[in-house]
Amino acid sequence: MIIREPTFKPEPTTYIGKLGRYILNMTAEVGRASAICIGAFVGMRGLVNRRERKEVISQIYSCAIKSLPVVTLVAFFIGMILALQLGIELRRFNQENLIGSAVMASVLREMGPFMSGLVLAACVGAAMAAQIGTMMVNEEIAALEIMSIDPLRFLVMPRMVAMMFTVPMLSFYTCVLALVGGAVVGFTQLSVPFTVYWQNAFDFATLRPFLVGMFKALLFGIIIVTVACYEGFSTSHGAVGVGKATRRCVVTCFLLILIVGYFVTRLFY
Repeated sequence: MIIREPTFKPEPTTYIGKLGRYILNMTAEVGRASAICIGAFVGMRGLVNRRERKEVISQIYSCAIKSLPVVTLVAFFIGMILALQLGIELRRFNQENLIGSAVMASVLREMGPFMSGLVLAACVGAAMAAQIGTMMVNEEIAALEIMSIDPLRFLVMPRMVAMMFTVPMLSFYTCVLALVGGAVVGFTQLSVPFTVYWQNAFDFATLRPFLVGMFKALLFGIIIVTVACYEGFSTSHGAVGVGKATRRCVVTCFLLILIVGYFVTRLFY
C-alpha cells in the first residue's frame, strides 16, 4: 500500500532520543524506497500485457527522445573540454597524440554514464517526481488503490523499464559524441590527425571498460526512478510539497550517482 494514515509520534526531548528518531526515520525511508524498487521489478511480469508494453514504449520516448537535444549538447562539449584540458597537459611531454586514448578512457569508463545520469536525473527524474507528486496531492494515487490498481505496477514499473533501457543507450551515445568532440579539438587545436586520434582511441576500447560503463548506467537508471517515485509518493502539502519533492529528488539523485559511481569503479578497478 502506498497510501497510509499518518501515525502520531511524540517529539523526543533528549538528544539521544532525537538521534534515535532520525535513525529510525532514515531506516524507514530506505526501506520504503527499496520496497518501491522491488515492487517495480515484480511488476515487470506484466510486460506480457500489450497495454503495459505500450506504456513502456511511451515512457522510453519521453525519457530518451525528449532528452536527446540536451544530452547531445552536453556530450559534445564534454568531449571537447576533456580533449582540450588533457591535450594541454600531454603537450608538455610531447604526447598529445595519445589524446584519443585519454578521452576514450575518460568517457567510456566514467564520464559517459556519469554525465548522462546527471542530465536524466535533472530532466526526467524531476519530471517523474513532479508528476507523481501532483497525482499524490490530488489523491489520484488513493483512487488507484481504491480501484485495486497497483500504483507500483501502473506507474513505477513502466518508468523503471524505460530508464533501464534509456540510460545505457544514452550513455553509449554520450561516449560516441564526446569522442567526436575530442577529435575536433585534437585536430583543430592540438594538430592531432584524425587517423592517429581514432587509432589510439580504438586501441583502448576494450570490452571491460565498456561493460563497466554500461553497468554504471544501468544502476543510475534504477536509482533515478527509485528516488523520483519515492519522492513523488512522499509528497504532501499541495504545490509547495511538489516543489520540495522535485528539489529533493534532483539533489538525492546527484549524490547517489556520485557515490555509487565511485564504489562501482573501486570494485572493478
